[in-house]
Amino acid sequence: MEVKTSLLDNMIGVGDMVLLEPLSEDTFIENLKKRFDHNEIYTYIGSVVISMNPYKSLPIYTAEKVEEYRNRNFYELSPHIYALADEAYRSLRDQDKDQCILITGESGAGKTEASKFVMSYVAAVCGKGQEVNKVKEQLLQSNPVLEAFGNAKTVRNDNSSRFGKYMDIEFDFKGDPIGGVISNYLLEKSRVVKQTRGERNFHVFYQLLSGASDDLLKKLKLDRDFSRYNYLSLDSATVNGLDDAANFRTVRNAMQIVGFMEDEVLSVLELVAAILKLGNIEFKPESRVNGFDESRVKDKNDLKEMCELLGIEQYVLERAFSFRTVEAKMEKVSTTLNVAQAYYARDALAKNLYSRLFSWLVNRINESIKAQTKKPKKVMGVLDIYGFEIFEDNSFEQFIINYCNEKLQQIFIELTLREEQEEYVREGIEWTNIEYFNNAIICDLIENNKNGILAMLDEECLRPGTVTDDTFLDKLNTVCAEHQHFESRRSKNSKFLTDHSLPHNCFRIQHYAGKVLYRAEGFVDKNNDLLYRDLSQAMYKANHSLMKLLFPEGNPAKVNLKRPPTAGFQFKASVGTLMKNLLTKNPNYIRCIKPNDKKAAHIFTDSLVCHQVRYLGLMENVRVRRAGYAFRQAYESCLERYKMLCKQTWPHWRGPAREGVKVLLTGLQVQAEEFAYGRSKIFIRNPRTLFFLEEKRRQCLEDLAALIQKIYRGWKCRTHFLLMKKSQVVVSAWYRRFAQQKKYQNIRCSALVVQSFIRGWKARKLLRELKHKKRCEQAVTTISAFWHGTQARWELRRLKEEARNKHAVSVIWAAWLGTKARRELKRLKEEARRKHAIAVIWAYWLGLKVRRDYRKFFRANAGKKIYNFTIQRIMQKYFLGLKKTMPSMSPIDKSWPARPYGFLDGTHKELRRVFHLWRCKKYRSQFTEEKKATYEEKLAASELFKDKKALYPSSVGQPFKGDYVEITKNPKYQKLNSLAEDKVLLADVVSKINRANGKGAPRIFLLTKKSLVLADQKTGQVKASVPLLDLSSVSVSTQNDGFFALKFKEGAVSAAKGDFLLSSDRLIEIITKLHRTGGASADRNQIKIDISDEFLVQFKQDKVCVKFIQGTPKNGNGVACKRKNNRLLEVSVPSP
Repeated sequence: MEVKTSLLDNMIGVGDMVLLEPLSEDTFIENLKKRFDHNEIYTYIGSVVISMNPYKSLPIYTAEKVEEYRNRNFYELSPHIYALADEAYRSLRDQDKDQCILITGESGAGKTEASKFVMSYVAAVCGKGQEVNKVKEQLLQSNPVLEAFGNAKTVRNDNSSRFGKYMDIEFDFKGDPIGGVISNYLLEKSRVVKQTRGERNFHVFYQLLSGASDDLLKKLKLDRDFSRYNYLSLDSATVNGLDDAANFRTVRNAMQIVGFMEDEVLSVLELVAAILKLGNIEFKPESRVNGFDESRVKDKNDLKEMCELLGIEQYVLERAFSFRTVEAKMEKVSTTLNVAQAYYARDALAKNLYSRLFSWLVNRINESIKAQTKKPKKVMGVLDIYGFEIFEDNSFEQFIINYCNEKLQQIFIELTLREEQEEYVREGIEWTNIEYFNNAIICDLIENNKNGILAMLDEECLRPGTVTDDTFLDKLNTVCAEHQHFESRRSKNSKFLTDHSLPHNCFRIQHYAGKVLYRAEGFVDKNNDLLYRDLSQAMYKANHSLMKLLFPEGNPAKVNLKRPPTAGFQFKASVGTLMKNLLTKNPNYIRCIKPNDKKAAHIFTDSLVCHQVRYLGLMENVRVRRAGYAFRQAYESCLERYKMLCKQTWPHWRGPAREGVKVLLTGLQVQAEEFAYGRSKIFIRNPRTLFFLEEKRRQCLEDLAALIQKIYRGWKCRTHFLLMKKSQVVVSAWYRRFAQQKKYQNIRCSALVVQSFIRGWKARKLLRELKHKKRCEQAVTTISAFWHGTQARWELRRLKEEARNKHAVSVIWAAWLGTKARRELKRLKEEARRKHAIAVIWAYWLGLKVRRDYRKFFRANAGKKIYNFTIQRIMQKYFLGLKKTMPSMSPIDKSWPARPYGFLDGTHKELRRVFHLWRCKKYRSQFTEEKKATYEEKLAASELFKDKKALYPSSVGQPFKGDYVEITKNPKYQKLNSLAEDKVLLADVVSKINRANGKGAPRIFLLTKKSLVLADQKTGQVKASVPLLDLSSVSVSTQNDGFFALKFKEGAVSAAKGDFLLSSDRLIEIITKLHRTGGASADRNQIKIDISDEFLVQFKQDKVCVKFIQGTPKNGNGVACKRKNNRLLEVSVPSP
């Protein structure tokens, strides 16, 4: 059974400020401090999360914590940022509500870290998969890139975000991330050229100089010494806890993961180096004939190196720093720049170059992480934006930032009230209007299109004539003098004339967070944000790959004489767009608070925290939340928690939960005005009532614990007694058994002794009788043997005498027969001798007669007969010699005996051919059908790849086995084997190439007569099954690699997911079997084999070019595949 927990269990202080009693600013701060001292950095205000920066690592962001808060109710566990992230993600996934998470607070409060925790939690709880993991990794790795180029060390924060970031994370219908879009607001580009004491420039400058290799620095014409660059502050060049070299490697790796090409990364670093070089350019005055001073570059070395980095002619940029061209209608006027104007132009170029580079980086990241599908998407927005800023010297940047926070505070109050009202209406509770401060009047003071401060600032910037900050301030004093939230010493309002805390060149605005004093100096220049057209055109002429994208207005063919929009107008428009976007989403708030200014752990500064609580409007938020009912809870959860307080509901309530809660509260005699019944929740008005219930529950739990202890102790004692009783019975039974066994053993031993003595006596008696009987039998046998021997000797003597007489007769008869036979033999020999002599004489006579008859024909035919006889003899000798020197029966043996005679040349060759054919026939007759098929495949492979593919010679000596994974024997693949309808012709492990990164995933490749199957190597699960009818061609390279692409027919079902790009060491065998199988059936066309070092592969909707080059891969002698861009995969093959 799962244990139900609650926000109220084991609570340190009050976890939800809505329940704080009594509610005051002091108790609010005291509760935050108490929880901060116990490392409880998160506190709720209803659904709003307050986050205190601990300035140390806490073990509350582990994988176990992620699982603990996953799919849990918001108030079920102690306050945590994971609870808010989980609530937002589940609302988006299950209810199809677009979400936005607004993270606000001042610099150093931990906004950036909070956004990272939100994104990492969402990445951890959403789905898994190769594409999903890739998208999550790209979204997470975009943070290091943007932090390097947009964050810097300030006096308040070592990693302060100097820009506002809003990221829309896009999800599919399952809740898996499919992409994202990042928007940036108001990069503090003035930091590029000037930093306050104790602060640094943007991180990327220091990371590049610290972490780049010597070769890269030499290529960028840089030196590691920070002191050589005017744009880098030296008093805070190194920061404790920041490893710039390691962070540079992290940024390079993150850019690669996000999708930046190597040439793009190098182009970005070249621009960073060019900005450093630009800061070293110094000017000197040079008098002209007309009496005006003209600026000239002092040392042209840095200018030359900068021009080489950007690919621009040196004289073009040098002239742009010395002259300014003003165009009016059809006229052009060129004026010289003095030294001060040249420095202004240099710094303006540096700021614009860095700002536009940052915007290009954001757009490039958006291009990589954008969703690839046009299907409807769910969106979760994460807003990490600067908080309200009140410095000793506040300028245009602080004014814009505070305007943005006014808008956010306005939408925060509106959405909070709307959420409260919607819940009351949804639950059927009467809604009472809540009085609160509406800062719309302040927003109108700033953004009003007619009389707003921004509108008047734009009007001054566009007005002809002399425009200064004083004229702008005078206009403000004229128009806004009577506004209750505007204060100026020059205004018509007499009450500020003697206010010495208000300087003459400043004005003060009473924001919702307090009064802020703004110095008017620099407002006009910063709002204009001018870059001379000569510099824009000079940048456009650069050969650098990014410059034409960053300075499109420099194109001479598209000269626009219209003034560009001001910085204030652009920011106002972007803030308006942001507000509209936020209003379409369900908001979730994280309010970040900085506990101290020392960036140290365990220090809580009450005054600093109180100031942040005031300008964040947290007390007002609590009052809005408590204006109706301070606490609400579902009936089921309420009844489950407090059911032990009433006898009717304990231990089980059988009816509806709402009725059970009514019975419970009636039994506890809670006053009716302290609560209200909604449709699905109970609403409690006063926190005292909730604490009363909690106290009663605590007392009841103590009583229940005592009862449980009593019952447990009684059960434990009785169990112990029964165990002892059972043990005594067992011990007694075992003892009685042991005693009886011992007694039985003694009786048994005695009986055995007696039996052994009796058996011994009987055995000895029987032995004596048997011995006597045996002696008697032996005596009779001996006597009988002697008698039989005597009789036998007598009979032998008689037989010998009789045989001697018979032998003498036989010898005499044999001698007579021998004499008779010799006489007859002699007679026969004599007769035969006479017959032989007659035959010899007759033969001689016949021979003499024949020779006489033949002599007259011999001379005419003798030559021909001798020739035929000689030829016959030579042929006989040739064949006998050929028999002895015959070569072996191997078909590959090409030896053959030498030809002995010239006239036998044709015969010799024909015999060699016939012998080879006969030898091959004999060799083939030994083959099995399986071996014949193998040799036919080898022959087909030779026809396909010989002299075409460099991998072919190494495959000649390798037999084609077909089944390399033993699919029929391996139990792991039994299910996969059963899925194949036909006999498996080939089973091997191949690598399926991912188009995103060129890496391979192992797959089981099965080929049957009708289809091919790809399955997971570990689980055996089928990933794809393709009929051979859908296969149109196979593409391979000419190199010594194993890559091949399976291309499908257009319109085929299998072509929906795109072609397959695979890799295997047995490429020759796979494609040969595929080619033979595809052409074996009459209803299929022959599969085409394309051999080329560059071919196209269709991946879903995109076509990607696979290009093979010879080189030395990073991983040694193997083949390496790497994605160069979205349209190119490059395969590096080792040189032969």
